[in-house]
Amino acid sequence: MTEKLKSRIHEIIFEADTPAGKLYDVLLLIAISLSVLVVMLASVSSIEKIHGEALYILEWCFTLLFTVEYFVRLWCVGKPAKYARSFFGVVDFLGFIPTYLSFLFSVFHISRFLVVIRFLRVLRVFRVLKLSSYEKENRMFVRAWKSSRRRVEVFLFALMTIVVVLGSLMYVIENTVADSTSGFTSIPKSIYWAIVTLTTVGYGDISPATPLGQSVAALLMILGYSIIIVPTGIVSVE
Repeated sequence: MTEKLKSRIHEIIFEADTPAGKLYDVLLLIAISLSVLVVMLASVSSIEKIHGEALYILEWCFTLLFTVEYFVRLWCVGKPAKYARSFFGVVDFLGFIPTYLSFLFSVFHISRFLVVIRFLRVLRVFRVLKLSSYEKENRMFVRAWKSSRRRVEVFLFALMTIVVVLGSLMYVIENTVADSTSGFTSIPKSIYWAIVTLTTVGYGDISPATPLGQSVAALLMILGYSIIIVPTGIVSVE
């Protein structure tokens, strides 16, 4: 009787081909999404101030639900140790353990918000939607990545060289002005500025104050734009 029950539960939890298994996965995805939403709302001070107690109770309800669900998976699976060490096993464990840590150790209160890791469990949607059936397309993607991997590596190395060199140069240029308040206080921060500028994001939190620095910034902006446009043109020509 126990083995029959275990087999039935295993079929529901680990198989999405049956109506019961598909329904279970859909309900699980909904529960995961709602639990992450609760944690996100709790991180907003204005909402937490008004509904903090309710959100805290909901968080614990979801934590207990996922705890039970995790141990049921270990109970009905054939090799529990192997499942616990698998990707989904680790994600399932990390989905509820931070809440217990924040309860046992006040110093780990911030770990309460690490439960958003459980959102990784929505990867199970691939089973629900049967996206694994697109095996041919998956193989094509892998072959395309392998064939272009060296070019991608060279491209990324070139970008890293550019941001390191120009970021360091901007640090030197901007710090020649004694009263400069441009924000280039260190080389790492200058490299951060170079990355933001090269990718054309342009937060504006750091900006050059010297004429020479502004010239270098303009050059980097044009370079970043050309990096986006030129490869597109090459592809279209080919």
